[in-house]
Amino acid sequence: MNHRFAARIACFFVLGPLFALCALPREASATDAGGEPELREIIVTATLRRVPDEQLPASVTVLGKDTLRAAGQQHFEDVLPLVPNLNWAGDTSRPRYFQIRGIGELEQYQGAPNPSVGFLIDDVDFSGLGSAATLFDVDRIEVLHGPQATLYGANALAGLIYVKSAAPSQTFGGRAEFDVGDYGTRSVGAVLTGPVASLDSAFRLAAQRYTSDGFYHNAYLGRHDTNNRRETTLRGRWRYVPSDVLHVDLTVLRVRIDNGYDAWSIDNSRTTQSDNPSVDQQHSTGISARAVYRGLPGATLTEIATYANSRIAYGYDGDWGNPLLWAPYTYNYTEFQTRNRTTRSLELRLASDAKQGLAWLFGVYAFDMREALGDSSYGLYIDPTADYSSQSLTVLTSRYRSRNGAVYGEFDGDLGARARWSVGVRGERHTAHYDDLTTNLGAPSTSNAFGPADKLWGGHLSIDYRAGRALHLYALISRGYKASGFNLSPGLAADERVFGPESIVNYEVGQKLATVAGRLQLDTSVFYMRRSAPQLKTGVQLVPDDPNTFVFYTGNARSGYAYGVENTLRWRATSAFTVGGSLAWLQTLYQGFAQNGVPLPDRPLAHAPDWQAALSADWRGPRGLYGRVDLTGMGGFYYDLPPNPTRSKPYAVANARLGWENQRLDVSLWVRNLLNKNYTVRGFYFGDEPPDFPNKLYTQLGDPRTWGVHVGMRF
Repeated sequence: MNHRFAARIACFFVLGPLFALCALPREASATDAGGEPELREIIVTATLRRVPDEQLPASVTVLGKDTLRAAGQQHFEDVLPLVPNLNWAGDTSRPRYFQIRGIGELEQYQGAPNPSVGFLIDDVDFSGLGSAATLFDVDRIEVLHGPQATLYGANALAGLIYVKSAAPSQTFGGRAEFDVGDYGTRSVGAVLTGPVASLDSAFRLAAQRYTSDGFYHNAYLGRHDTNNRRETTLRGRWRYVPSDVLHVDLTVLRVRIDNGYDAWSIDNSRTTQSDNPSVDQQHSTGISARAVYRGLPGATLTEIATYANSRIAYGYDGDWGNPLLWAPYTYNYTEFQTRNRTTRSLELRLASDAKQGLAWLFGVYAFDMREALGDSSYGLYIDPTADYSSQSLTVLTSRYRSRNGAVYGEFDGDLGARARWSVGVRGERHTAHYDDLTTNLGAPSTSNAFGPADKLWGGHLSIDYRAGRALHLYALISRGYKASGFNLSPGLAADERVFGPESIVNYEVGQKLATVAGRLQLDTSVFYMRRSAPQLKTGVQLVPDDPNTFVFYTGNARSGYAYGVENTLRWRATSAFTVGGSLAWLQTLYQGFAQNGVPLPDRPLAHAPDWQAALSADWRGPRGLYGRVDLTGMGGFYYDLPPNPTRSKPYAVANARLGWENQRLDVSLWVRNLLNKNYTVRGFYFGDEPPDFPNKLYTQLGDPRTWGVHVGMRF
C-alpha cells in the first residue's frame, strides 16, 4: 500500500504540473480583472540576504503561517513530514535531533554537543534542542537542504532549520485560542500586538499553555499520564524604527517543556510496565537583538546578538519493567541526566545595496557555548537461580566549553542578461575544552580531559539562470564541514578516544517554476553529496544484564555519499482549492567504518528513508467553510548503525481539519493520524529481558489517532 502511495504521489508530481500549465491560458498578471487569486510570493529570510524562493539557487522548503495553522497543531513535529528529506529520531518526548538528507545525530547520551543540523529560533541557536520548537504564533519555518557553511559554518553540515515568530504590527489587535481534545488535551493561548507611537515602536506578546495526558497507559502504576505533555510558550517582540535608516528587532522567548517520559514497553505497545517512569524537560530562554542600519553610503550594516540558556532534565527506566514483571529476578536500572547549556553569539554583516551588477557582503561571527552535565546511572540485578548478583552506580559530572570565530564573504554578479552568479567562502576556527569526573560504586574514579582545536573552511559557488518569465534553473557546488570531537566510553583504544573533523561537498542542480499569475509553483532539485571522513556513531551493550553499559563510539569512516531528488509543489487549481505536496528520493552509504578495530559492513545511514512523500488539499469556501487534508508517508529506514540490523516499516498517515471562520471567529475540528496507523520513530536492538537477555527490537511509537476542537477569536 505504501509503495503504491509513493507511486501515486510521483504521478501527481509528473502529471499535475502538466495539467496545471494546460489550464493556464496565458501568463497574466495577478491583478488582471477576473484573474484567479495568486499564491503568495515566498521570501527566504534565513539566508544572508532576503531572496525570493524562485531566485535562490538552492533547495529550500518554506512552511508559511497558513500551512502551520492548518496542518499543525502544537509542535514542529506536526508539520515536519511536509518537508522532503527531513526526518527525526525519537528517544525523547518531542523531536530534538533531526536528519537532513540522512545526515544528523540520533541522540546525545555522552560527550559534547556536535550538531550536524543547525536549528535557530529567531536567530537564537537551539541546535540539538529541538524540543523548544512549539508552533504558537510562529510565522514561518524555513528548511535549507544541504551544507550551509557560508551562512552558518560548522553547525550546518547537513542543512539549517530556521523558525521565525510573527512580527509586531502597526495596527492594534490580537487573538485568543482554545483547544480541547481527547487524551486530556487542553490548550489556551493569546496574542496582543500594536504600535507604541510615542516610542517609534511596535510590540507583540504571545503566551500559550498546552497539556495532554500522553498516549500511554502504565499498567503497573495504573496511570495514564506518565508520558504526559506540559508545554508553556511565552514570546515577546519589540520593533524600534526611529528613522528610515535604522531598524531594531528585540525578541525574547521562554519555553518550558515539562513532559513525562515513559514511551518504551517490553511488547512494543502503548502499555508500559515501568516502575520508575521519568521526565523529558527543557526550560529554554532565548534573547536576540537584530539591528539594521542603512545610513552608510551604498551599504547596509546588520548586527545580530543572541543569548540562550537551556536547563534540561532527561531520564528513563533502564529495564522498562517492575518487580512483579521480573520476578523471581531482581532487575532494576535507571538513568537520569541534567544539562545546563548557555550560548552567546555576535555577528556583524556589511553588505552592498546593489540589486543588480556586482554585490558584496562581508561578515564576522563569534559564538561561545558552555555546558554542564550531570549523569547518574543505577543498576541492580540478582539471579537467585544462579546465585548471582551485580550492582552498579555511576555518577558523571562534566564541563564543556567551545568557541567559534569565523569570517566570511559573498559576492554576486550578473552573467549576461539572464544569469547571475554567486560565490561565498567562510573560514572558521573552533576550539573546545572538556573535562569530567566519573565515580563508580566499588571502583576507582576516572577522569577525562580534551582540548581539540580545528581550522575549518567551506563555501559555495552557484549560478541562477532565468530561462523564461516563469522558470529559473540553477547549479550549485557547496562545501560544508564539522568539527572534531572525542569519545568517553571506557574500554576504547587510545587512538579511538578522539575523532577528526569531516567535510562534505554537495553538487546540485534544480529548477524553480513560478508562473507570473502565481497559480503554480514547482521546485525540483537533484543532488549528490560526497563525504570525507564522515563522523558516525554506534554502540554495543557490554554487560548483558546491564542495559546502562552501552559503549558509545563515534569515529571517522573512510568516505560516504548521499544522492537523491527533492520536489515541492503548490497549485492554486481554483480560487477556492489549493493542492500541495512534496516528494523525495534518497540513497545513502558510508564506507570503511570500524568500531574497536572491527570493520563494520558498508550500508545506508540510519534514519534515512529511501522515499518520503506528502500530499495536501486545501479548500476555502465563499461562506467561511474550509477544510484541509494531509497525507504523508515514508519508506523504511535503519534504526541505527551496526550491530543494530533492524529497520522500520514504510507507513502513511492522514491528518484532517474542517472548520468555519469569519473576520472575528474561527471554529474547527481537527483529527491527527485519522486511520490510527502504528508507526515507529526510534528503535533499539539489545538484550533487556532476564535471565537470558536475548537481543530484541524495541521501538518507540509515534502518536496514535487524536482529535480535538479549536476555537479562535480575533479582535
